[in-house]
Amino acid sequence: MRLNTIDWIAYALTIIGGINWGLVGAFDFNLVSAIFGEMSTLSRIVYVLVGLSALYLIYTGTKLGKSVHHEPQARVVR
Repeated sequence: MRLNTIDWIAYALTIIGGINWGLVGAFDFNLVSAIFGEMSTLSRIVYVLVGLSALYLIYTGTKLGKSVHHEPQARVVR
């Protein structure tokens, strides 16, 4: 499967969101708020884009899962 530009952007934003949540959970430090300000317009845009990216990846993941065909495994006869 070859990734297009939208896929790469979605992966990058989702990774950024995951790292941000990890920092919040581990150190009570919100990187997005530190860079863009506490619930500023820019930070809200980042949060919305991260959420949309996660939804996009869920959609593409389910679509990919439906296109993968599993071969039945051969039974071993003893």
